[in-house]
Parts: sequence; structure tokens; C-alpha cells
Amino acid sequence: MKLRGGKRSSVILLAGILAIGVACTKAPDDSQLTSQVQSKLNEDSGLQGKPITVQTSGGVVTISGTVENETQRKAAARYASAIPGIREVVNNLETASAAATPGAARMAQTSQPAPDQSSAKPRPSTPRQRAESDSTAMDANAPPPPVAEKAAPEENPAPAPAVQAASTPPPAPKTVTVPSGTSLAIRLLDPIDSEKAQPGQTFRATLDAPLPSDGDAVPSGYDVKGHIEDVKSAGKFAGQSLLVLQLDSISVSGKLYGVDADPYRRQGKNRSTNTAEKVGGGAVLGAILGGVIGGGRGAGIGAAAGGGLGGGTQAAGKGQPIHLPSETVLNFTLRSPLTVTLAGQGPDSNRRKLDAPQ
Repeated sequence: MKLRGGKRSSVILLAGILAIGVACTKAPDDSQLTSQVQSKLNEDSGLQGKPITVQTSGGVVTISGTVENETQRKAAARYASAIPGIREVVNNLETASAAATPGAARMAQTSQPAPDQSSAKPRPSTPRQRAESDSTAMDANAPPPPVAEKAAPEENPAPAPAVQAASTPPPAPKTVTVPSGTSLAIRLLDPIDSEKAQPGQTFRATLDAPLPSDGDAVPSGYDVKGHIEDVKSAGKFAGQSLLVLQLDSISVSGKLYGVDADPYRRQGKNRSTNTAEKVGGGAVLGAILGGVIGGGRGAGIGAAAGGGLGGGTQAAGKGQPIHLPSETVLNFTLRSPLTVTLAGQGPDSNRRKLDAPQ
């Protein structure tokens, strides 16, 4: 009895394993395959949003619609064929250029004018009719009778209409490279003040002079942008103001190009020397007055007092700030070559050259 029960359990276990295997190997239905293909196509940024239709029947997937190029067309078929359960992929996708060609041909056919049938006349069949037709044609081609009187010319004839000059097509875009080490002059649009500016603050400018390149020169007038890399306000006593500017980009023919140039650096005048002279002068004056009033000891006291007075006066003053008004011209030097594409004649800034380069 125990042996029979063990055999029965083994049979039931084997049947369960076979049922699980059959369930796992069951091929997905057509709707699942369609959903998986569409999901794969949507994962590709180039195919996402394209008008692509996916249909599945008996494991055969048909892809229809329009894509931009042949690479996207092959990629869509490759995604579909990689999904398990698909037996065949029918790729009916069309590229945009191929889809536009038949339409252009139809437009060319419809744009051709039909022949004018109204002017065509049948040729007379009999000799007499042909002779009469030729006589009528000769009379119609005969010159008109001479005019008895010639009309007097007008005193002020109207001028003939001027022939409109053919429009000159714009020049083709050209890519040029400005070598490293070239001086790049800009003209500020925004004023910059070391007492108000902050690090990271941006400023606007224009290209003040053309840039020589390996081809045509880059014309002046293009927009330039930069930022304040470092700034220090004028301190007290021996303080010095500092301003460091850096260029970021230039806009040429509607496109933005990065600029790698040496920073522009300016430091305010240092008043420490002037301050020391005034402090020393106060000490000498104090010594003279102290000597007159109290002798040797009074001279020492007067010198200390005079020096303290002079130092206190200068400590209350500030160093000279840096002011860069609008229209100021600054010079930078390119650290790396600048490659741009020129299209058209370039902008005209119409700015007067008011300032010398800084």
C-alpha cells in the first residue's frame, strides 16, 4: 500500500511540473506583442512621438508610418524583432524624404498647363476650301494701310518704367577660425562699479572691432556676454579695490559660441604711500611744536600726537573705487581658437568710438 501511494504522488508531481512548463512556454497573444513593440519604440528618443502604427497577427508584426531617416527605420525593425514570440517583422515605414518625392511629382504634373484647344482649327478637306482658307490667312497677315497723318509727339512723355534690379542672393554661410592670442576688444553696454558689483554678476557688451581669422574677418557689432569673476570694494586706510572680468560667449549670426579668453583685471590705486607721507609729516610738525612748548620731552610727545593725528585722519578715508561706465572699451586675449559660422554681412553697431581701449 505504501509503494502504491508513493507512485501516485510521483505521478501527480510530474503532472504539475508539466503543467507549469506548458504555461511558461505559452506564447504571448498578439495584443501583448503589439504593446511590447510600442513600448520599445517609445523608449527610443528618436522614435518617440513619431506617427508609427504597430499591428500584430499570428506573431507577424507590421510597422507602418513615417520616420525621419533610414537609420530610424532600421532601428524600429530591430526593436520589434528582438521581442520573444515574434516570428516575422514587416517593415512598411517610410522616410520623410521618400514620402515627399511622390507628392512633388504629383505637384509637377498638376502644375503643367493644358494645351490650348481653342486656337486649333481643323484643316479644310477640299482643295477649294483650302484655297479660300489660305487667301483669308494672307489677307489677315497683310500690313495695315498707311496712316494719313503722323501724330505729333508728346511734349512731356511719361518716363519708361525702370527695370527692377534682380535681388542679390545672400552669401553662403562660411565657417572661420580666429586663432588663439588674438586681441578681442569689446564695448560695454552695462556700467560696472566695484562698490556695487557682486561676483557672478553678468554684463553685456558688443564686439568693438573685427576679429581676423583664417578666412573672412568676424565683423564688429555682435553681442558679447560675460560675468564678474572677482570684485573687492575699496577698503579703509591702505585698501585697494579690485575688479576681474571674464568673457563667456558671443552671438554670431543667431548662434551662441563660447569664448575662452584671459580675464580682464584692474586694481584701484593704492593710497598707502600717500598715507605714510602724511602721517610722517604730522609727526615732524608735532615734534617742532612740542619742542617749542616743552623742550626735548615735549618734542617726543608732540611727535606722537602729530603722528596719531595724521594716521587717524587717513584711516577715515577710502581707497579709490573702479568705475567702468557704459561705452568703455576693454581688451581681452583669446586663450583658445574661436570657430564661428558667418551668415550675412554682420550687424552694424552704429556706435561712435568714444573711449580708447582699456
